[in-house]
Amino acid sequence: MTKRSATTWVLVLTAIGSLMAALDTLVVSTALSTIRLDLHATVEQLEWTVNAYNLSFAVLLITAAALGDRFGRRKLFATGMGLFAAASAASALAPDVGWLIAARAVQGAGSALIMPLGLALLSAAFPPEKRGAAIGIFSAITGLAVASGPLVGGAIVEGLAWQWIFWINVPIGLISIPFVLTKMQESFGPDTSLDIRGLTLITGGALGIVWGLVRGNQIGWGSVETVAALALGALLVAGFVAWELRAREPMLPMRFFRNRAFSAGNAAIFLTFASLFAAVFFYAQLLQTALGYGPLGTGLRLLPWTATFMTVAPIAGALADRIGERVLMVTGLTLQAAGMAWLAAIAEPGMSYSQMLAPFILAGVGVSMAIPSAQNSVVGSVGQAAIGKAAGANSMMRELGGVFGIAIAVAVFGSAGGYASAASFVDGFGPAIAVAAGLALVGAIVGLALPTRREAAPAPLATTVPVIEEAI
Repeated sequence: MTKRSATTWVLVLTAIGSLMAALDTLVVSTALSTIRLDLHATVEQLEWTVNAYNLSFAVLLITAAALGDRFGRRKLFATGMGLFAAASAASALAPDVGWLIAARAVQGAGSALIMPLGLALLSAAFPPEKRGAAIGIFSAITGLAVASGPLVGGAIVEGLAWQWIFWINVPIGLISIPFVLTKMQESFGPDTSLDIRGLTLITGGALGIVWGLVRGNQIGWGSVETVAALALGALLVAGFVAWELRAREPMLPMRFFRNRAFSAGNAAIFLTFASLFAAVFFYAQLLQTALGYGPLGTGLRLLPWTATFMTVAPIAGALADRIGERVLMVTGLTLQAAGMAWLAAIAEPGMSYSQMLAPFILAGVGVSMAIPSAQNSVVGSVGQAAIGKAAGANSMMRELGGVFGIAIAVAVFGSAGGYASAASFVDGFGPAIAVAAGLALVGAIVGLALPTRREAAPAPLATTVPVIEEAI
């Protein structure tokens, strides 16, 4: 197999894995209203159908990246695809919302293996000067799932049943696994042993923080459980940092954070996904609950927003290689904030769909510029041997951001509105999306800390050689 053929297989197969995870998120968003009625779910339980997935995903990401570095990224990437397919089948068979939430948590564990290891395999397969373009194409293929997710979900929910939004993952995963094992080369990280203490600390810390964020809306932000979970999570994360500073083979070297491209890129991706996931959670519900469209009609009307993920991302990825990530990140998140703030300002019962088009497109173009720029900034800030660790940290920040964004948006929605009527829903929707716009704007400000252009590519890392600092 030629080198070009090998890299093509890596690009296609890692994108398929990401496609499954992205398709599932967007398909579920279109089905939330139907699931709420069919399984008699509350808004808190709806939040859990999304966040149970995000919870296990976020908690296990760095652990999955470390396991891939140690035992083989390709092998565990294939394992993740199998686990995701099995959990999708369990979700489809759910007799009640509790079962569905549990199955979604297992799905998240599968995604925790797929996403960081896929990004690490992709980044390792392409040289630095072509990596941004590859990530842009990867994001575009993922964007195909994002673009078609609401439409596919709406068609399935309206034409068949909501359970089929999960069944579609099963053949994709099972067909892909043999190709992963035969067409991709195995890839390892530099570590010879697992940092068990570091894994325990970061897993416990992420669990505490995410648990507190999710439970805060249900039992109160001042409750003992919420405060204790957040405090314990923060304490364990601090313990993780202290341990990694003196560990002989740290799973996430703290020196990475001295690099502005790494630190600002991770902070920006956190805020990007906090804003994006809040929109994903509420946009489809706005079209169905407040404006009366069916699931298929909702999917069609979300296409102008989601199609930008497929069309703009590859262009942004290629431009990042030429002009650097800073201008793309700042401009993109500013556009995302403007589009969301616009929609929050005009939202009202009975508003016409034509009023929503411009803000949808503006926000979609913005987030499509921001995501590949942040990913390229992070994985490009370290040497080849450390890509797995960087990708794991980046993926974890994405998912923690998503959980944070949904938790904050749902809290604001619940305090200002509800599901009693279209007017009540819009009363909550406007402030919730305004907060999401604010998160994107903060992300744009953080993006200003990115280097204007990478002046020199980092040298490959040996096991004990520190990453070369960015030339600022």
